[in-house]
Amino acid sequence: MQLPGSFLLWLGILPAAIRAQNNLASFVQELGLANEEYRVFSDIHSVTPFNTNFPSTPSPWNISIERKFIDITRLKVALTRYHEDIDIPPWTEGPPRSNISELRNYWLNNYDWYSVERQINAKYKQFITTVTLPDSNYTDPVPLHFVHHRSKHDNAIPLLFMHGTPGSFLEVGALLDPLTNPPQGQPAFHVVAPSMPGYGFSPAPKILGMDPTHAASTMNELMKQLGYNKYVIQAGDYGGIVLRYTAALHPDNVVSALTNFFIVAPNATDLARFDANQTTPDETAYIKSIQNYGENNSGYRLLMSESPLQAVISMTDSPLGNLAFEWTTMKGLSSKGWSWKLEDIITWSMMYWIPGPYASMRHYREMALHGVFAGTTLGNAFPFINVPIGISEWPGDFWYRLPLEWAQRYANTTFRVVHDVGAHFSAVQNTDLLVADIRSFFGNASLSNTGRWSK
Repeated sequence: MQLPGSFLLWLGILPAAIRAQNNLASFVQELGLANEEYRVFSDIHSVTPFNTNFPSTPSPWNISIERKFIDITRLKVALTRYHEDIDIPPWTEGPPRSNISELRNYWLNNYDWYSVERQINAKYKQFITTVTLPDSNYTDPVPLHFVHHRSKHDNAIPLLFMHGTPGSFLEVGALLDPLTNPPQGQPAFHVVAPSMPGYGFSPAPKILGMDPTHAASTMNELMKQLGYNKYVIQAGDYGGIVLRYTAALHPDNVVSALTNFFIVAPNATDLARFDANQTTPDETAYIKSIQNYGENNSGYRLLMSESPLQAVISMTDSPLGNLAFEWTTMKGLSSKGWSWKLEDIITWSMMYWIPGPYASMRHYREMALHGVFAGTTLGNAFPFINVPIGISEWPGDFWYRLPLEWAQRYANTTFRVVHDVGAHFSAVQNTDLLVADIRSFFGNASLSNTGRWSK
């Protein structure tokens, strides 16, 4: 690969740069760098490489990332310092060096951000706006990036799609056409898919307090701003957490919701029955799964819940370090047999690298402070949801086989599907099955209260 001249220059001057870090300007002059190269060098610490001056009402928008940021990103990838592998099975403790090396080489030799950017801009109808939360102690306006695809059908149902971690608004891509342009006899939807606050191209909150209640109010205000005073929700992971608060706290607007992430903490009676071997097969499988998650698979969540900056500082400076963190979760939560393309792994990581990962990681701390999680176990701070709720369960997710009766402790749960294939990223990896669930639930007015749109 032929690197740009500035890349070759940087590779040669790095040791001297370390020695001269306290006198950068004179150091650059001594090396005889051109003005353009000096500007790239001196701007390495810029934080957000896109315009964050968002309007107060929805306006069309396309992604346009500053070239110097992409150049610096590729330089940092080129300068990656690898870890030393030890003699353990691959993926026991995270991505092996061979995998990270493969991703680095692809990033440098094959990956073209601007080609990806053009594809995203062509596929997704994107907008930006700012919402203000009424009657709230969260006083800052909230800037939002979102996708909005309207159906041609007059009776289409407005649907709010909320992504999770380590996903982004890109997760909605495969759902757009089947939901907005369904076969005859199936419900149609107007789809709104925001970048959650601090994710992707929704700028990071500047103050504390973007907890699930305020995130829920943010989403509700966005839908009302778009003229959707009545709407339904589909979401998973972090979006699934916010779904519960949105549906519970805004029942005048949310008609019903379908979630593929609905966690319930077993109570003392459940655990006593489990210890006495008196639980049902579903209860037994669910308790074992969430216990395994808490004891063996939730270290990332504990870190982000307690001291997110401990990881964020290095992840904000290393594009491959950021990728490795996100990629570990992506791989671990994927459907059996699913193979991620190298380009998609990098692109998904870019949705965190471009804005910086602090805000998206910090939401775990906001959730912990709000009682969603309690150390290694699940919390029980969720409000009860009175509007109809459907749950879609997938075997690759840790809450798989949650009993319907347990879900009904926290919601008016009228619909449950237990799949025998699939995992955490159902919108991407099991699109047809998720679309079928969406149509079955929201297409049945007796289950989802959506009769207003069938008239």
